[in-house]
Amino acid sequence: MAAISNDWLEPLTPEFRKPYYAKLYKTILTEYNSRLIFPAADDIFNAFNFTPLSKVKVVILGQDPYHGDGQAHGLCFSVKPDVDIPPSLVNIYTELHEDLGCYIPNNGYLKKWADQGVLLLNTVLTVRAHQANSHRGIGWEEFTDAAIRVLNEVERPIVFILWGRPAQMKKTMLNNPKHLILEAPHPSPLSAYRGFFGSRPFSQTNNFLKEHGIEPIDWQIENIPS
Repeated sequence: MAAISNDWLEPLTPEFRKPYYAKLYKTILTEYNSRLIFPAADDIFNAFNFTPLSKVKVVILGQDPYHGDGQAHGLCFSVKPDVDIPPSLVNIYTELHEDLGCYIPNNGYLKKWADQGVLLLNTVLTVRAHQANSHRGIGWEEFTDAAIRVLNEVERPIVFILWGRPAQMKKTMLNNPKHLILEAPHPSPLSAYRGFFGSRPFSQTNNFLKEHGIEPIDWQIENIPS
């Protein structure tokens, strides 16, 4: 399991010393040694490693990783460049097109967002192949809650995008008046028509960042040449 090596390490180190984390680590080790688990072990902490704490401008909270073969790589809603775009991300791209006019790209690789300060964080960081939510309740929630608390205490403005009920349940942890919280139904095909479409999270985020003198996000994911 690749370690966190940037400025996230100091505020999260106390978590690594707690009994729940020791139990979580042992469980994860057993799971990876005995089953097919996503993402690859070295990708578990990619959200933290790709987006240092000092660079976070926006937080998008997901639930647990994609459980299909080759999809998950440690960033919520993102898939590797050569993988079909999942339905939830198709809907995200549709809303992005309606909101900001971005063209819909031929891939679902969102690292460009992470590199600009969009923390793409699932609340559970691993999953058994083809079994959604199979690692819910083994300890990841406690760890990612600690990260959310760290973010809440940051004294520069951050936008928190909470799609769907599990993400919105974290709202009680976000009480810093400097931050903006945007809520909408989940972009999955089951719920996107209940208010995700038309919620305009991308323009709202950029307007907020600009109002506070922060460089907005270039949300356009480019086509990858075939």
